[in-house]
Formats: sequence, structure tokens, C-alpha cells
Amino acid sequence: MTVHTEIRTTKRRPNLVQALTIGACLQILCIALPLLDVWLIGSIEQHVQNAYPEWGPDNVNLDRNAIAGYLVIVGVLGLAGWLGALWSAKKDVAVRAVVTTLFAVGTCVLLFDVGYAGEHYDPIVPLWLGVTLLVIPLLPGITAVMAAWVLPPTERADRHD
Repeated sequence: MTVHTEIRTTKRRPNLVQALTIGACLQILCIALPLLDVWLIGSIEQHVQNAYPEWGPDNVNLDRNAIAGYLVIVGVLGLAGWLGALWSAKKDVAVRAVVTTLFAVGTCVLLFDVGYAGEHYDPIVPLWLGVTLLVIPLLPGITAVMAAWVLPPTERADRHD
């Protein structure tokens, strides 16, 4: 009785692994952007002040921190998604399903961030920040989905359609 062991490597889907790695790196930028806005730019704070001009600085800061905290949490969950897809691609486990599902879920969440309005907000997340956080991971995400659905060259050579 012989035991066959197969080592799956990233060489099977190099374009997918590269797109997912770039996406994970860019996701770190998406996590940092709301924090940089709170510390340096102040557009979330200005956005809250415009929505609620009667609020004092304490209430404005609380709401600003809540919006920035929400965006950071979404960013960290997005990073977990990128890393999960990267693991799936490296282990060659349900690659198409994982990459496509995470892309669809991530895009829906980011579209929600861009478009959701509440009470005096139109939208809750400042438009420039919401659109930026949507566009940054979009290109590597689309590239990853395309790379997941294209057969690797070794499998294309083996097919006799």
C-alpha cells in the first residue's frame, strides 16, 4: 500500500495569491484612513458638526469616534477576509467560492457605508472617505475574482474540450 501525499503550493495560482496579497496590504491602508482622519484631517468631525450644529464638542467627539471606530472595525474584518481568502488560495480549498463570496459581501458592506444615511446625516460616513474605502480594495478584489475563475495554466493544458 502506498500513500500519496500532495503538497499544494502558491505556484498553482500565482496571480490570485498576488492580487490577494496586494488587497490585504491595501486593506491596512483602509484601516489607517479613518484614524488618520481623526488625528490629522478632521473631516469626520466636520461632517458631524455640519449634521448637528447644536451639539457641543463632547457630543461631536463621541459621534466622530463612533463613526471612525465603526470604519476601523469594518476594515479589520475586511483584512480578516483578505487573509482568509489568501489562506484558501494557498491551500487550494474552495478558492472560487471563498473569493467570490468574500468579494460580494465586502462590496455590499462598503456600498452600505457609502450610501447609508440616518437622521441628519446624508450619508453617515463622509462621502470622500466612504468612496475612498470602497475604491481602494475594489481593483485587487476584481482581479482576485477573475484570477480565481480563470483556470491555472497546468489545468488548461490538461483539459481536452
